[in-house]
Amino acid sequence: MSTDPTSPTVRVMALHALAYCERLFYLEEVEEIRVADEAVFAGRTLHAELDEPGDIADLTLESSTLGIRGRLDALRSRDGTVFPVEHKRGRSRRSQTGAAGAWDTDVLQVSAYALLLEEHLARPVSEARVRYHGDNVTVRVPIDEEARAAVTRAVTRARELARTPVRPPVTTEENRCVRCSLAPVCLPEEARVADTSRNDAETATPVRLYPPDTERRSLHVVTQGARVGRSGETFEVAERGGAKTKVGARDVSDVVIHGFAQITTQALRFCADEEIPVHFVTTTGAHIGTFSGTSGGVQRRIRQFHGLTDDAFAMGLARRVVMAKVEMQLRHVLRATRKAAGLRAEVAPHLETMRGGLRRAAHSTGREELMGEEGVAARGYFGALASLVVPEAGDELRPRGRTRRPPEDRFNALLSFGYGMLHRDVLGAILRVGLEPAFGALHQPRSAAFPLALDLMELFRVPVVDMAVLGAVNRRTFDAQRDFAVTGRQVWLSEEGRRKLIEVYERRKHEEYRHDVLDFSLSYARMMELEVRLLEKEWSGEGGLFARFRIR
Repeated sequence: MSTDPTSPTVRVMALHALAYCERLFYLEEVEEIRVADEAVFAGRTLHAELDEPGDIADLTLESSTLGIRGRLDALRSRDGTVFPVEHKRGRSRRSQTGAAGAWDTDVLQVSAYALLLEEHLARPVSEARVRYHGDNVTVRVPIDEEARAAVTRAVTRARELARTPVRPPVTTEENRCVRCSLAPVCLPEEARVADTSRNDAETATPVRLYPPDTERRSLHVVTQGARVGRSGETFEVAERGGAKTKVGARDVSDVVIHGFAQITTQALRFCADEEIPVHFVTTTGAHIGTFSGTSGGVQRRIRQFHGLTDDAFAMGLARRVVMAKVEMQLRHVLRATRKAAGLRAEVAPHLETMRGGLRRAAHSTGREELMGEEGVAARGYFGALASLVVPEAGDELRPRGRTRRPPEDRFNALLSFGYGMLHRDVLGAILRVGLEPAFGALHQPRSAAFPLALDLMELFRVPVVDMAVLGAVNRRTFDAQRDFAVTGRQVWLSEEGRRKLIEVYERRKHEEYRHDVLDFSLSYARMMELEVRLLEKEWSGEGGLFARFRIR
């Protein structure tokens, strides 16, 4: 048995993934996406606690002839024979008669270990064993010609997949997806929903495999002169006055440095190791730059570039984004005026402007025309928005259209800062998925903001920022004097105003909302990442669900 000795060796654990699902293998080994869920951590704990008499543990072997490498759980000797032992947390496979057996994936894995051991010892290995701790059973696996041929076929297939940028399709064995740690990345049920939608079949409600919310939260450092350092497995935020706050790294999704706060190189290295991005923003919320320890998968970006070079395809995505944004703006105004006939009459001209822009955007043939109609609808929307501020909030907090760079009223100062935070969150989701933020479908490079982030922001401006800001203003959360700084025509948030808006925004980001197509609830923070993954599916042959959700 031999493979091409000039090709890179394949991890034996990767062969286990390959036998389970070719898409899982591709995501983990080719695109280098790995997610450690509770089952993975439990497996690691089991292997760390192994201590059986007569076992030699943690033996790492590699063979260019076999084309594989791996670390054996344990090596045991009996009656002059030597064999590998693979430990598994779960239960053994049971036949119809109740006899215990090894799962096919485990047979392939332990067979590969046996061949590595055979070459290393230069003596035949005729047997391997799998120990299932779930039902306390040990299964013997013969290392015969069939087992050897299976390893050769698996290595050959693994190398074939490694050479292609095309991601394998979702497995037809749906029960395997339920137990897969990469289901939130692969989105198998969403792919099946999209497939039935394209074929005009009845769309079933997908099995919920996507987490409803992120367990981690953003760490905002707002105080000027504060410094973020590392203390063991925690971040330590020290202010100039001496006050210190510690936050565990496992509780942090990203670090946001506002203005002239600082972060140490030790903390940056820690962020890189833990895959925690660090965003640098101005005191007005504008994005300066992002430090991230991950570069993203080459295959994902190749598919992205290929998809966006098709002008008709990219225009279709751009139109979907604009339609989603304008429809949500329209629904927001209709929803806010539903129970007030006088208010509905007041905003009626603005509603008609928005509807006209929406109708024409649906038939636009070029990006300039599309963005022109989006601008028309936006003027109607921001014209109506002023009427939605309650009189009790005060005239100083009522917007006068949309002004930016710089904002010229307090409401617009809140919106601009909120959009800055949204840009940062969407950019973080794009980087986690592994796409290139500089290449979008609707927006073109024109400023420091990334075009793809601007594209995806359009889906969340209304539900995450606009509705949260309007609600906070109407609840009189902000003080027109203390929370803002006015310099001539320019209006900015004070440090206290920034703190309040960050709290409002972060709370809104983690509110859950039922996706009207997938029919399950998830937070807006999770929905941002979901939309990026659904966008990636558009150029991966599984499109149809991107930019489909709407507020009701």
